[in-house]
Amino acid sequence: MTTPPQTPSSQMKGLSILRVVATLAIPFILLFGLYVQFHGDYGPGGGFQAGAIFAAGFILYALVFGLGAARRIVPQRTVEAGLALGVLIFAGTGVASMLFGGNFLDYNALDSHDPVHGQHLGILIIEFGVGVTVASVMLAIFYAFAGRKRVEDPMAEPLLDGDGNVENEEPGP
Repeated sequence: MTTPPQTPSSQMKGLSILRVVATLAIPFILLFGLYVQFHGDYGPGGGFQAGAIFAAGFILYALVFGLGAARRIVPQRTVEAGLALGVLIFAGTGVASMLFGGNFLDYNALDSHDPVHGQHLGILIIEFGVGVTVASVMLAIFYAFAGRKRVEDPMAEPLLDGDGNVENEEPGP
């Protein structure tokens, strides 16, 4: 008799300590991502790093609680919308600076009374667009790889585990 194949999420259900630690760590990971995002113009960080950290929080959630649970929190449509939104924020900032009389991505034009404030505002908006795009791309790549199905090759040799038992045997009825 063979046991039904275990999915990664079913294997994680018995690891309650890992689930509790992940539940406690994920909010701090996301908060740190926001800190890196909005502190990026004053210190190390910025949109790319913040997007990677933010996506890592959701990827950790998917690894511990399963891909389906992660897709319920951040659906595929939200990820796809984030991809487009980030690019639109970036390009829209450039177009807005042109509409205010400057060149593309000329942040000084965003605030004609205080160019320094315009530069600060432009960098914040651009970095936010980069962060949204990077987080969305990383989640889209993770969803694409984690959601793919295993393809069985009927001509493949059976895989044997350390005890000589067949690993890739079809489950019984």
